[in-house]
Amino acid sequence: MSLHKIFKYIALALGVIGAILLARVIITGDTTIEESADVQSSVVDPFMYVSYIVLAVVIGLVLVFVIKGLFSGDIKKTLISVGLFLAVFALGYVLSSGDNLNLEPFIKKGQDVTESTSKWVGTGLIVFYVLAAAAILSMVFSGAKKAISR
Repeated sequence: MSLHKIFKYIALALGVIGAILLARVIITGDTTIEESADVQSSVVDPFMYVSYIVLAVVIGLVLVFVIKGLFSGDIKKTLISVGLFLAVFALGYVLSSGDNLNLEPFIKKGQDVTESTSKWVGTGLIVFYVLAAAAILSMVFSGAKKAISR
């Protein structure tokens, strides 16, 4: 049996389990889940464990194939790409200010939100916007290049 078929069956099994657990959550209802800790542990926890398993499998596979690709491909291009990503991240951190969010609503609810947390949230937003803009521009450029070459 090939590796592709094994992964396909694992994905199918996890998808079916996830769908069944999601149906249990939907059938139980929001108010029932919010009101009872026993219901939370019996309905929501298994759904979360499946999510954790899927996340662990995906991260493991990504790491395996990235490391495999590093040793079989051009490491110079990979290091340049990682360096550019780190530069975008550093730029986002430098441009983000810790005081741009109103923290009062979060502090009143008992959440531990500091200026450092605000700065990291701002950094994540800036990095997302820069990477999204780069992806959109690369798609537009690729489409225009294909249209011109025809």
